[in-house]
Amino acid sequence: MDYLSNQINELKEKIETNEKLLSDPVLGPLATEENKSLQEQLQALESAGRSAQETDGDGTDPSYSPATIEIRAAAGGDEAQIFANDLTRMYIRFATNQGFKVDLIDENIIRIHIGKNNSWGHGAYETFSVESGVHRVQRVPETESAGRIHTSTATVAVLPIIPPKAVEVKEADLEWQFTTAGGPGGQNVNKVNTAVRLTHKPTGIVVAVREERYQARNKEIALEILRSKLWEREEQQRLSKVESGRAAAVGRGMRSEKIKTYNFPQNRLTDHRLTKNWYSLKEIIEGDLSDVLTYTLEHLGLPADATALQAGKDKVPEEARE
Repeated sequence: MDYLSNQINELKEKIETNEKLLSDPVLGPLATEENKSLQEQLQALESAGRSAQETDGDGTDPSYSPATIEIRAAAGGDEAQIFANDLTRMYIRFATNQGFKVDLIDENIIRIHIGKNNSWGHGAYETFSVESGVHRVQRVPETESAGRIHTSTATVAVLPIIPPKAVEVKEADLEWQFTTAGGPGGQNVNKVNTAVRLTHKPTGIVVAVREERYQARNKEIALEILRSKLWEREEQQRLSKVESGRAAAVGRGMRSEKIKTYNFPQNRLTDHRLTKNWYSLKEIIEGDLSDVLTYTLEHLGLPADATALQAGKDKVPEEARE
């Protein structure tokens, strides 16, 4: 089901119905006022649809697939959450500087599209897929009075945004909850149930979105993320049959599991997969990832999940890649 198209059509029908009431002396003013809000929602949804079509190619190449990045605190308590926030800011700054279109879905969930002015030369999923895994930080927390170095971790999961036809989602399997979106945003945030929480009952996957001002758009984003998670789940199950004992892409977040270490006392970033060090951590954590990602992409390339998406033989039918 193309949920975005359905929402657009429903809004158009409501606007058309209200237009028939404009000449009514009693209902006319109410219809006019409601149509202002409906027109704003319609413009937002249509803009979202155009953005998806214009910024990510034709969908046949995973290099141009948009991506969702989830950064979660793991081992280390409050310091782990601070580190997760640092990683989120790092990815946002790099992506923005390179001309990607970036949307903050939730506190530590971001969605990245190629964007019209992209200067990086790689697509969103191709670029950030190599960041999936456990990231470890070693530094003295601001709250540490004794000056001791603490070790904490955060997990990074990078998923391609999957076309609706590639993963079937049944309406009967979905449970929706709606709440007010906390945080800044004025009266609309405080009074209107725009934030959504989506549960996929068969798998127990939960997605929460509060990015947009309008509930309909947040529902569409939640479905996008759910499809990505379902695709990843199916892809990992398929790969596990081929590669016995293959570890999950992200890992459990324990300190001993890591793909990268951010050592602040030594100003060092280490990629353990490549046994490669960069001694410019201060610049890297501020978003200067160009050298790091260029080197990583050259030596690791697309991961197994992205290769499967490119081949399109098992999970993404040819007609769904649009």
